[in-house]
Amino acid sequence: MFTRTPVPQSVARKLQTMILDGELKAGEKIPSQRELSERFGISRASLREALLTLETVGLVKTEAGRGTFVVGTSPSSSKTMAEWRYSQDYSLREVFETRFMLESEIAARAAGRLGREDLDLLARLTDDMERSWAGRDYLANVEADLHFHEIIARGCANRMLGELYGRVREQLTETQRQPIPITDPVRMQASVGEHRRLVAALERGDAEAARKAMADHVANTAACAGYSVGPAPA
Repeated sequence: MFTRTPVPQSVARKLQTMILDGELKAGEKIPSQRELSERFGISRASLREALLTLETVGLVKTEAGRGTFVVGTSPSSSKTMAEWRYSQDYSLREVFETRFMLESEIAARAAGRLGREDLDLLARLTDDMERSWAGRDYLANVEADLHFHEIIARGCANRMLGELYGRVREQLTETQRQPIPITDPVRMQASVGEHRRLVAALERGDAEAARKAMADHVANTAACAGYSVGPAPA
């Protein structure tokens, strides 16, 4: 079934291409929102969402009173994570803790329930993550990661858990974008390996191994963002 790419995501990809191709250079101020919204034929609300996505993955940075500037695509120790956009509702730690509990249980209850087509897709998405990171296509990297986790949630045997994931999906998946600016190649390779171990456990139908693989993956992602999450102390 054909799924249309949301407008903000489509525009974010166009802007990323402009950055990768050097049309927009590191340190350069990007055109005004009015100019860009007219250029792409979109609303300013959609443009702001696209810019927010680019800022979360570390490609641009908005400075109050000055505008939005290109950060660039090369990994840098000076990069920092963007401001957590849901801070008025939940802390980033709380969302990582929720991911740790919810997604590990979802993975356990999806073990042995995914068909060959879904398992092969999980493997391809993991390869896409690795390839897009090498090509500095951070948006494609994140899109593959989001799709990977969504497939597992869709395969969960407990429908209520799957529905709970859907209700908080926006906050949960934002934690997959948040650490990108400070993720180094070593951590990304480790993340790819965690995905492959998880796929293997799901394919074997090993619920405990799937639970642990997902728990370890979320905990390691949280650690990359500077947070320690895990089971509640006894």
